Amino acid sequence: MRKFYCLSAVALLAIMMPLIALCDIPANYYNSINGLTDSNLKSALHTLIYNHTQVKSYSALPEYFRTTDRRPGTDFYWDMYSDLDVSIYSNFGKYMNREHCFPKSWWGGSTSVPAYVDLFHLYPSEAEANQAKSNHPLGEVVTSTFDNGVVKVGYASTGQGGGSSKVFEPSNDYKGDFARTYFYVVTCYQNLTWASKNMYMLEQNDYPTLKPWAIDLLLKWHRADPVSQKELDRNEAVYSFQGNRNPFIDYPDLVEYIWGNKIGQKFHAGSGGQPGGEPELTTPLQDMELDFEEIAIGKSETRKLAFMGHNLYGKLSLAISGTNKSMFKLDVSSINASLVNADGGYFLNITYIPTAIGSHSARLIISDGGLTGSRGVALTGECLDVPSLSTPVALSASDITDNSYVANWQQPSETVDYFIVTRTRYVNGNSSSEEIVAEENSLLVEDFEGSASESYNVRSVRLGYESPVSNEIFVYHSGVEGVAMESPLGYAYWPGGLRIVCGETQHNLVVYDVTGRQVMSIAEVNDDDIILLPFGVYLITTDECRTPLRVIVR
Repeated sequence: MRKFYCLSAVALLAIMMPLIALCDIPANYYNSINGLTDSNLKSALHTLIYNHTQVKSYSALPEYFRTTDRRPGTDFYWDMYSDLDVSIYSNFGKYMNREHCFPKSWWGGSTSVPAYVDLFHLYPSEAEANQAKSNHPLGEVVTSTFDNGVVKVGYASTGQGGGSSKVFEPSNDYKGDFARTYFYVVTCYQNLTWASKNMYMLEQNDYPTLKPWAIDLLLKWHRADPVSQKELDRNEAVYSFQGNRNPFIDYPDLVEYIWGNKIGQKFHAGSGGQPGGEPELTTPLQDMELDFEEIAIGKSETRKLAFMGHNLYGKLSLAISGTNKSMFKLDVSSINASLVNADGGYFLNITYIPTAIGSHSARLIISDGGLTGSRGVALTGECLDVPSLSTPVALSASDITDNSYVANWQQPSETVDYFIVTRTRYVNGNSSSEEIVAEENSLLVEDFEGSASESYNVRSVRLGYESPVSNEIFVYHSGVEGVAMESPLGYAYWPGGLRIVCGETQHNLVVYDVTGRQVMSIAEVNDDDIILLPFGVYLITTDECRTPLRVIVR
C-alpha cells in the first residue's frame, strides 16, 4: 500500500474554414525582401514569415489537415508517407500520426515555440512510416531497413547523413516538397537553437544554417521535383489559417539566391506593389477563423492574431459583434497603422472567457486604416465541464534494443488531449528524470544506451487538468521488466515531492538539505511511497544505498 510522508504541507466543432479564392500572391507581401542578397535576404524572409497566427493546438491538427491535406475530390488524406487511403474522419494514433516533417527533437522538443504547431512542416503520416522515420535526417538510402513502396529508411549514400545511423528518403514525387519544407523551417526559425546531438543537417543559425552536404541534397531534390499544384493549393490553405506563406513555393528561385547558383545577386519579387500604393491588410484574411477549441468552464484562453499590412494609415478600428460577443475580449480597441505596416507586424490578444457550457461564436470586425469597407474574422470556442480523468495503466516496454525502447500504456476510455511521460534514468546508483509529451499511447525512447536501466510512468491531460500518476514500469537492457530486487534506489516525479522507486524495502531513509542539515528520517520505505517536501534540492541515503541520491523537488 502506498504511504505518504510529509515534512510540510505543499500543495483542445471541427475547424472547417472555406478556402479563400486567392489566385495571386498578395501584391505587397514580399516588398521587404526586394534588392537583398544572401544572409540579408534570408533574415528578411525570417522576419516576414515568423510572426504569424498559430493554430490552436497539436491535438487539433487533424481538423486542419482535412483542409490542407485532402486529396481533391475525395474524403482521404493526401499522405506523402504511404499509398494507403485513410479517411479524413478516422482517428489519429493507430493508423495516422501528426508528423513533424522537420523533427521537433532538432530544436530540443519544446512545445512552446511556434514551430511545434506550424502547418507548413506538419503533415498527416501513416503511423508505421512515421515511427520508422523517427528523427532521422533526409538522405538517399543505399540499404533500407524500412520500405513501404513510398518511403525508405536505411543506411545513407557516402557523404550523407551527417553522422546519423540512418536517413529518411521520401518518394521522388515529393522530394521537392520535403526540400522546400526544410528551406522554410531553417528560414522561419533561424532564431532557434538546435540541439547539439541532432545537428545532422544543421549548423547553428549563422548563415547558411544548413551543412554543405544538406544544401547539396536539398538543392538536388528542389530542382528535380518542381513546385506542384498540390503545394500551391496547400500554401494557400495554410495561409488562410496562419496568415503567412512558404516563400520557396511562391518564388522557387529564392532557393538559388540564398543557397544555390545565384548567391550574391539581388532578388526582386517582381512588379508587386511599391511604397505609397494602396492600403493593404495582408493578414488577417477575410473570413479567417480563430478557433479557441475546447476549454473547461471557469478557465479562459488567450490567443494572438497576427496583423500585417502595407500603406495603411491612421488607426485600424476593432470591434466584436455577434450573439456571444460578451465571451470574447480584446486587449485594445484600435491599432496604430504604423505597427501593422512595420516589419514583423503586430499581434492582437483575444481572450475567450466562457460563462456557460456550449459552443460560442462571435466576429471580430476590422475597419479604417485606409481600408475600403471592413474585414471580418470568425471567433469560435466550446466550453465543457471540468474533466474526470482515470489513473492511466502503464504497460511493459516493447521493441527493446541497446539504445531505444517503446514505452506503452493503455488508451483511457475518456477523451484526453495528450500524455506526460516521466522517464527516469538510473546510472551508477543515481537517478534523473525528465518529462516528455506524447500524443498517442506509446512513445519511442532513445538514448537508452546512456543508462544502466530506466523506468517510466504516465499522466494524461485534458483541458489543462492532469490525471493521477500511473504505475511504474522498469526497463532493463536484458529485456527483463518489473521491479527487481537488485534495482537501485531511485525516485520519480510527484507534485510537491517525490515518489520512491526501489526493488526492495529501504531502511533508515534520511533526507538532508544542500547544507547537510538532516530534515527528515523514516525507518522504512517501499516502492511507490510518497515523500512530500518543500521546493528545493535534497540528498537521500538509506542503509541499502549509502551513496547519497540527489533529488530535485519542483
